[in-house]
Amino acid sequence: MSLLAVRNMTRRFGGLLAVSDVSFSVYKGEIFGLIGPNGAGKTTLFNLITGLTPPSSGDLEYKNRYITRLKPHQIAELGIARTFQNIRLFGNLTALENVLVSQHVHTRSGVLSGVIGTPGARREERQARWQAMELLEMVKLSDRAHVPALSFSYGDQRRLEIARALALQPELLLLDEPSAGMNANEKTTLTGFIREIRDRFGLTVVLIEHHVPMVMNLCDRIAVLNFGQLIALGEPAAVQNDSAVIEAYLGEQ
Repeated sequence: MSLLAVRNMTRRFGGLLAVSDVSFSVYKGEIFGLIGPNGAGKTTLFNLITGLTPPSSGDLEYKNRYITRLKPHQIAELGIARTFQNIRLFGNLTALENVLVSQHVHTRSGVLSGVIGTPGARREERQARWQAMELLEMVKLSDRAHVPALSFSYGDQRRLEIARALALQPELLLLDEPSAGMNANEKTTLTGFIREIRDRFGLTVVLIEHHVPMVMNLCDRIAVLNFGQLIALGEPAAVQNDSAVIEAYLGEQ
């Protein structure tokens, strides 16, 4: 069953065609990879899906609802969360506070209730903190819950960003280069972790990743972009042996 449908998505920046007539569907429960050389349009496509960049043309459909012109916060509220190629944590906030920021999307108490400290607001705050600590435990950062995010290593910041995205309680999780800056052992651990969160939370995952062996081992299906165009789509074995993909990565020779 299709969860997300990308239909003829196109984005121009002046004379540059960053994404050109791209169409594919992402099925519920799968791990879907999006790969391609640098400058292929992968992050631009993520920005289109999450409302950060408006399309020049084309449509997006999520759970049989058109979301093409929705704002980023509206798309997040529908159950789509993402991480970024360039980490966007609140560096001066603690790990716990970074996760709590996302969880407040789902709280019901208003500002006045929070200031007054009504029983309902206090109950929600306790629940939010418990859930945030559970997510930090999952990414192995609970022992540093009260440490500012800026003091974390690059790999730990990546994991914290994933925890913050999970705090939005998404159905569709978009990961933009989650293994960037990680060594081989960390990438292997990350592969298992992505499968774990997919199964535990019933997620559908779409990831941009430059480490091709990781993608081939992890993903159910893969889409390949080159110069903004979709040049291959299918299961890992078929994509890996596609002549257009080999040429895009290695050159015609």
